[in-house]
Amino acid sequence: FLETIKVSSAKYKVPVNQLSPAECSRKYPQFNLPADFQRLEEPDAGLLTPERCILLMTEQAIKRGAVIRTKERVLEWKRESGTITVKTDRATYTAGKLVITAGPWAAKMMPTLASRLTVVRQVLAWMKPQKWEPFSMDKFPCWIIQDGNTDGYGFPVLPVGKFGGPVGLKIALHQGVSETVDPDAVNRKTSEQDEKALIDFMRKFIPEGYESTLTMKTCLYTNTPDYNFIIDYLPGHDKDVAVAAGFSGHGFKFVSVIGEIMAHLAMKGSTPLPIGFLSARRFG
Repeated sequence: FLETIKVSSAKYKVPVNQLSPAECSRKYPQFNLPADFQRLEEPDAGLLTPERCILLMTEQAIKRGAVIRTKERVLEWKRESGTITVKTDRATYTAGKLVITAGPWAAKMMPTLASRLTVVRQVLAWMKPQKWEPFSMDKFPCWIIQDGNTDGYGFPVLPVGKFGGPVGLKIALHQGVSETVDPDAVNRKTSEQDEKALIDFMRKFIPEGYESTLTMKTCLYTNTPDYNFIIDYLPGHDKDVAVAAGFSGHGFKFVSVIGEIMAHLAMKGSTPLPIGFLSARRFG
């Protein structure tokens, strides 16, 4: 994980500083990290709020002629004689090309890829810290901590007047405690076990970040066997059906370039961007 960051930093000229334990403690005293942990800091890093990003991209799409249809469930699709037909609970559509980006429902939309896509339930929380000021945006960074096979990550306390809720210090476990689920029958209630895993992580690494739990929510990851994406044409459909799936919990930050790639695949029949390593065929 850390070596990958270093390689990417060098290749793409993104500044990353390696901090000593003393430097890290001075700059970020909120963390309690073991002496043998490596500490990397990306000084130019920041955060984007998905809700605002989605709204902006939707606005731009509408201005360029797109028609956005929400709360419309796809029932089935098929390709016959070079024509794509998509049936929803409201209408039937036909087209020459189809792009499928169905998130947790990708496996149900594309049974041939179902064995390579596993949907898991993840839990995230917003905590009340013991003191608010040390965890404000100007004092506390976005962070990720790798502890064995568990990656915890989180964000500073965001002003709700500017960003909306929930209130508190956000934390989640990436590929941590999870269970395989059917996206149409997800248990959205959180449990003491869900909460305990998050609290234990906070107490271990950010001890003053936890006083009580304010809010808990569930989300879904769609994992591939190697936790990399699938971006490709759907096998068996020539180049009429393109797919982007299996984002394994880390896809949103790539959404603009993925949109560009999918437009290339649907409209031009290829993309100059290097997606060979994300081929659906890499799993056999």
